[in-house]
Amino acid sequence: MTQSPVRRIAIIAARWHADIVDGAVEACTARLTELGYDLDVVEVPGAFEIPLRARRLLQSGEYDAVAACAFVVNGGIYRHDFVAATVVDALMRVQLETDMPVFSAVLTPHHFHEHDEHERYFRQHFVTKGRELAAAIADVVPLRIAA
Repeated sequence: MTQSPVRRIAIIAARWHADIVDGAVEACTARLTELGYDLDVVEVPGAFEIPLRARRLLQSGEYDAVAACAFVVNGGIYRHDFVAATVVDALMRVQLETDMPVFSAVLTPHHFHEHDEHERYFRQHFVTKGRELAAAIADVVPLRIAA
């Protein structure tokens, strides 16, 4: 009987609002670990650094896919929606250029205020998104390996 290949995934986690982002990372890694995936969590300062790291990780040949987790919020100086769109667009380009799956939980709310209610809501929301991220990875990566 032939053993199926180990599926190795890199999860890239931005450190801005790490207390919120880590909910997605932990939920995703918990589920993928249950499913037998080999995981590496790679930290980057912010969302803007994710696409280059994703590209380099995929080009290394060590991973079957990468997933990105970030929380891009309005900091009052930069257009957060522009930053989030730029990052997601770059991740799509990485996916198409490398022909490897790239998954995104790079999320930006319309409004976020640093108070208990919003922080509590988004912490839970990111746990949900982490589970959804794991489900997407579990659905797509086996298809790529089988192809």
